[in-house]
Amino acid sequence: MRISRQNKILELIENYDIETQEKLAAMLREHGFEVTQATVSRDIKELQLVKTLTSDGRYKYAVSPSSDGPIPARLIDIYRSTVRNITKSGNIVLLKCLSGCANAAGEALDSMELPHVIGTVAGDNTLLLVTDDPDNSDEVVQVLRGLLEK
Repeated sequence: MRISRQNKILELIENYDIETQEKLAAMLREHGFEVTQATVSRDIKELQLVKTLTSDGRYKYAVSPSSDGPIPARLIDIYRSTVRNITKSGNIVLLKCLSGCANAAGEALDSMELPHVIGTVAGDNTLLLVTDDPDNSDEVVQVLRGLLEK
């Protein structure tokens, strides 16, 4: 339940300007998650979310930029818990994830700034990575599989 809830938090803050824990908790409840303010606070801490300034001068929750430090351990845990299969074709690497978890797995990988990965696109249960060259796809797959084993 925690992984699904935290994945939904990442999805919500990506799609909406959420300014307060109360608003985040209300939105989670609208999506079927019964949460308390304390639970939301713990999730924010585990995901290492920060408040960033919006274009209209207000603050909203966001994922901490990767340059500010290492990837949150929680995102790695989500990646390991949700990725089910990794395949490749040419310069495309495809990850099959648990339903509703591709965004969180993608956030984890985007935060790592993996060499040779030029972009990711997440659906509901599928994460697509595009590599800079088909010759580098095997190396990316090895790194991704290695992350699952640690």
